[in-house]
Amino acid sequence: MNSSLILSPSDQEHLLDKLQLFKIQGRDKRGRKVLLIIGKLFPARLVSSEVLKKYLAEKVLPLLEGRPFSVLYVHTGVQRSENFPGISTLRSIYEALPINVKDHLEAVYFLHPGLQARLFLATFGRFLFSGGLYWKLKYVNRLEFLWEHVRRQEIEIPEFVYDHDEELEYRPMMDYGLESDHPRVYGAPTVDSTVSAYSMRCLA
Repeated sequence: MNSSLILSPSDQEHLLDKLQLFKIQGRDKRGRKVLLIIGKLFPARLVSSEVLKKYLAEKVLPLLEGRPFSVLYVHTGVQRSENFPGISTLRSIYEALPINVKDHLEAVYFLHPGLQARLFLATFGRFLFSGGLYWKLKYVNRLEFLWEHVRRQEIEIPEFVYDHDEELEYRPMMDYGLESDHPRVYGAPTVDSTVSAYSMRCLA
């Protein structure tokens, strides 16, 4: 979290409410509720992992009613320096989930993953996440393929995601990491392990 701007836990929760980062919205083609997560909206520099865990436990997970569900994670526009919390944080949050929630999570649709995210998860994913999460991951390169899994009329996708999807159609090399979608400047890693440092770079 950015030390230059420290928010109280209550202010952090209020920020998460305002941004509507997590939404229970629609169902997938198998009738399961969908937890929609818009990665670009996540204020990674302002919200601690502890506050995020508490927020999920109190305001998001109860809405799933203890039934099978899927996650639609929209990775479009995520950058390490702004809105990516890091693999170590994601892992701690996932490990803190109640076992019944993990058991009911049946699929994770990862929209616009990019080559670097794929490579990292293919290499380390099965070792970082317990409970078979790695095997529930389904990469979705384009919106047209997403609609094969979720009910299009029930899911509200932000406009910037459509714009990026259209750009990928005209610049397909962006999918393979051969053409960047924006300039990036990486600073020295400040994470607690070699694996986490590598993950922060790869999933930017």
